[in-house]
Amino acid sequence: MRLIFLGPPGAGKGTQAARLVEKHGIPQLSTGDMLRAAVAAGTPVGQKAKAVMDAGGLVSDEIVIGIVADRIEEEDAQKGFILDGFPRTVAQAEALDTMLAGKGLKLDTVLELEVDQSILVNRIIKRAADAKAAGQPVRKDDDPDVFKQRLDAYNRDTAIVAPYYRQRGQLVAIDGMKSIDQVSAEIDSALDAVAAAG
Repeated sequence: MRLIFLGPPGAGKGTQAARLVEKHGIPQLSTGDMLRAAVAAGTPVGQKAKAVMDAGGLVSDEIVIGIVADRIEEEDAQKGFILDGFPRTVAQAEALDTMLAGKGLKLDTVLELEVDQSILVNRIIKRAADAKAAGQPVRKDDDPDVFKQRLDAYNRDTAIVAPYYRQRGQLVAIDGMKSIDQVSAEIDSALDAVAAAG
């Protein structure tokens, strides 16, 4: 089961991906984690990434795809994987398709958690207020201004990835505003349908 999770920050991708990891025994691959692991391991592509990051640059699509390509060769990803936070652009989506095809692989499906963004912002504002009221530090991701910037970046750069997969018939939209268990149930039935069709 090779799948991609799309959806804005705060939509619940991490929560749902963790449940799928447990249920299907496949790893959730976050590009940030993979990047850090490749740099730490000193792999050829990790060394390239380190040089770019040390210079304060953004890691190129080519390097990120190289890191994904290396990571999905590992033992735990043989039954499949969940890509979270990648691809972020249509160029990355196209490069991912090409890389997978080169390995004789393809994506099974792309799940998009659809959410009402104004409600998301209100949730984050409430979470930040609750943390402050409890005398706890507000997580950087829960700072409403930071969150709005992340949402703007998502809408500007990443929201266009969903139509790319929709045109290819690979996108399944999931109502991310339901309860966590209801969202999980919708995802399970979507994956069952994909497995039955495959």
